[in-house]
Amino acid sequence: MVRCYLDTCIWRDYFENRSDRFRPLGEWAFALIKNILNEEGIILYSDLIEDELKMTYSETEIKNLLSIAPKEILIKINSSPKQLKEAVLYSKKFNIPKKDALHAILASDNDAILITRDKHFYEIWKELIIKKPEDLI
Repeated sequence: MVRCYLDTCIWRDYFENRSDRFRPLGEWAFALIKNILNEEGIILYSDLIEDELKMTYSETEIKNLLSIAPKEILIKINSSPKQLKEAVLYSKKFNIPKKDALHAILASDNDAILITRDKHFYEIWKELIIKKPEDLI
């Protein structure tokens, strides 16, 4: 059973149906979510994802966004004080934002594939499985 931790940018791609000049990012995010559901995988999100989404969306919009998957498939994980401390260390060590370090730690600690477009992750996490939505559809 595949476990995927979707970074905030992937949730935003889906919800806003975003695209760049050449790629349908929202369509790919939606296709990925459908694939995970069809394969009876697990989608993980975190308190950090919710906090980042709250900077752009209302509580109702976030609830609607997360309603794409049943609760037994969409599982919330909470960051621990230990993970927060670890994120600070990785942030300094690799010169990346603390939130990005925490996303990576949360995915790794929960044996999940990190789904993201953020290039910070590709440069520093050798033991972490990192994919883009289009890699899995």
